Amino acid sequence: MEPEPITPSTPRPVRRPTLVQGWHELTFLHWPVEPERVAGLLPAGTRPDTLDGVSYVGLVPFLMRGVGLGPGPGLPYLGTFCETNVRLYSVDGQGRRGVVFRSLDAARLLPVLAGRLGVRLPYLWSAMRLRRDGEVISYTCRRRSPAAGSRAVVRIGPPITAPSPLEHFLTARWGLHVTWHGRTAHLPNEHAPWPLHRAELLDLDDELVEAAGLPAPAGPPVSVLWSPGVKVRFGRPTLLGRSG
Repeated sequence: MEPEPITPSTPRPVRRPTLVQGWHELTFLHWPVEPERVAGLLPAGTRPDTLDGVSYVGLVPFLMRGVGLGPGPGLPYLGTFCETNVRLYSVDGQGRRGVVFRSLDAARLLPVLAGRLGVRLPYLWSAMRLRRDGEVISYTCRRRSPAAGSRAVVRIGPPITAPSPLEHFLTARWGLHVTWHGRTAHLPNEHAPWPLHRAELLDLDDELVEAAGLPAPAGPPVSVLWSPGVKVRFGRPTLLGRSG
């Protein structure tokens, strides 16, 4: 039976954070994808999470602020940088829903090295910029190697008071799945419900989704959302098959 749509009331409290971050000025762009098309790209022991039989590919540019170890506070300079991720959505045998990152481009080298070596996430060092002019935000990314880029421009719209099941499904994610030392791990996180806004996509020129081994976006995204952001606390990772 397919899991019920996730809601913002489901995260488990992170009592002893191992990492803190702030995710700010985010844009969520999503396209539908057939679950069987992406099943082989997920860590062992997980499957594509679906809503009404459909899974999704996400392109999410944003500004990272205040990354730090333990309970924080985060680092004001080294912990602040632009990032863009390409993501899929997963669920494991214990019903834990998560994000699977196919790529994470970041504008600061130290977090890239820490992410690749520590958590084994596919971070890449890229030249990136976020510009805001009133309600219009532009994100640019140029990957250093292998070459790929992305440019997205959105106009922020009104706040969403009652997110739809799809908007919950795409944003209310309380962890990630990652292959870690030959096993699949679930890394939980906790944050306040997303303050979401509707947004209008004004321009998009993207190579990152296809570079991540996914179908190039065909047509406009089915969901365009923006958020001023949230502060995030990560807990300890647990290996699949073990209770966390």
